[in-house]
Amino acid sequence: MESRSMSNEELQEWVEHISLESFGVPFRHQARFNARLSSTGGRYFMKSHHIEINPHQLAAFGRSEVEKIIKHELCHYHLHLRGMGYRHRDADFKAWLARVGGSRHCQTLPGRLERKPQPYRYKLVCVSCGQEYLRKRKMNPQRYRCGKCGSKLRLLALDGTP
Repeated sequence: MESRSMSNEELQEWVEHISLESFGVPFRHQARFNARLSSTGGRYFMKSHHIEINPHQLAAFGRSEVEKIIKHELCHYHLHLRGMGYRHRDADFKAWLARVGGSRHCQTLPGRLERKPQPYRYKLVCVSCGQEYLRKRKMNPQRYRCGKCGSKLRLLALDGTP
């Protein structure tokens, strides 16, 4: 994919270029790489208006994918500065992102395992009515009551041990 790394100065120039080309407005703050980003492609800071980009995305997927991430972060940047809806759920953000061709989500880095849902390991059973509640984590049944009848609960492990 990407054979050489890019410096923060080159990233700054690239972000400024994309901002002018795609949004028609200059990017007047700082853009830099942050290698500690692990689960995200980039980050926009509302207080300082700076943007951070994950360099691992560049190494794994190349310039075209990182350009989509930059456009995503620039949508946050320009919408926030204009006082428009800059959050992921806002219609303004979704419309701008589609218009400039930014990515909604970044790709998962190779070697990074997706978090698997933890199976249910415990069951709370009402001693009176038999209502069952499945839980992933162990909890103290004395602190809770049945939501159906108000009686005490008993904790059982799903492997059969009490």
